Amino acid sequence: MDRLRIRGGLPLHGEVPISGAKNAALPELCAALLSAEPLTLRNVPRLRDVATMRTLLEGMGVQVRTHGERGGMTLQAREPLQPLAPYELVKTMRASILVLGPLLARCGRARVSLPGGCAIGSRPVDQHIKGLQAMGAEITVEHGYIEARLAAGRTRLRGARITTDMVTVTGTENLMMAATLAEGETVLENAAQEPEVVDLAELLIAMGARIEGHGSSRIHIQGVPALRGAEHTVVADRIEAGTFLCAVAAAGGQAWLRGARADHLDAVVDKLLAAGVQVQAQPDGMGVASPGGAALRAQSFRTTEYPGFPTDMQAQFMALNCVAQGPSAVTETIFENRFMHVQELVRLGAQIRIDGRTAFVEGGQRLSGATVMATDLRASASLVIAALVAEGETVVERIYHLDRGYDQMERKLRALGADIERIA
Repeated sequence: MDRLRIRGGLPLHGEVPISGAKNAALPELCAALLSAEPLTLRNVPRLRDVATMRTLLEGMGVQVRTHGERGGMTLQAREPLQPLAPYELVKTMRASILVLGPLLARCGRARVSLPGGCAIGSRPVDQHIKGLQAMGAEITVEHGYIEARLAAGRTRLRGARITTDMVTVTGTENLMMAATLAEGETVLENAAQEPEVVDLAELLIAMGARIEGHGSSRIHIQGVPALRGAEHTVVADRIEAGTFLCAVAAAGGQAWLRGARADHLDAVVDKLLAAGVQVQAQPDGMGVASPGGAALRAQSFRTTEYPGFPTDMQAQFMALNCVAQGPSAVTETIFENRFMHVQELVRLGAQIRIDGRTAFVEGGQRLSGATVMATDLRASASLVIAALVAEGETVVERIYHLDRGYDQMERKLRALGADIERIA
């Protein structure tokens, strides 16, 4: 199992490209199931989750071809399709649930294993099921599989007004994709507003879908009989960009993040500016300059749905707070188990106390290298950031989590001057 060895204490300088967003690419790969015509995506990140999704789609009969240097991928889902998502693939990635809506809309049936992924807390699929049932699907959960089919005598889903009990990104995406081929209008209330949802909607519109209101809490979808092929560039990964912002902020230095979208990171940028980090937004990327964590001011924050502070940036900013000056309180409202990185940060010398859903961080600590273990995707990134600042050598184990969501992270950090290497 691969590990990362990092020798800390070096500032970061230079330029790195920000890859396409994992959380946009995965649903957009699934959108290929909605049409028999070719779908070409550009800027698809090279990630383990993307490779898993490709294998899953190919198992259903989708033809997939990669091309070009910018992450080009063309998919074609000609009939007949095999509407099955087996446990062996789904267990490693919760985003696999995103095949459920497209398969049901296109094939009239689907058998999808209950998903796996990072153990950061409950992410129930009941909202997906509730919405599809409102659209006329008959769904049961048996032996670890979601069994879904159209009601007898129906050839298409039907439009419905659906209000989810919570804001759910994958739920919004699944129901939006299913609704594109339904009869009549579907209205999604309490919809997720994340940039990745907007990017998926723009792709579906390019395929011929009729969607309005994406980016707001109410999305209107007027179903059409069929969708066509399209070409689309995956939006830049705001979480990767935010991770590099925190890395440069903690280690000190100056960097240019090519392709990063500052307008997708308002909450994170606001906290970095308050901490004393310089952030410059340009149409083609973002610049960041920092004197280093010891010269910064720790910031309290509370995670919430977009456009609030993203839960996927909580661990990375907490690592910054460990070395910035002063106390801070980090409250996690989205996932109940997303403090598993805390004990590993403590191994590096951080002072953190957990009380319920709030972590109290005493900043200004001098971290020292140690062997630590990644417990989930974003926890991995927080340990890398802490290691960049720590004195001596840090070894981060179980970095397969990191490979699920970051495109060649160690190479990009090395390009910025970090002393980091992958050990097989």
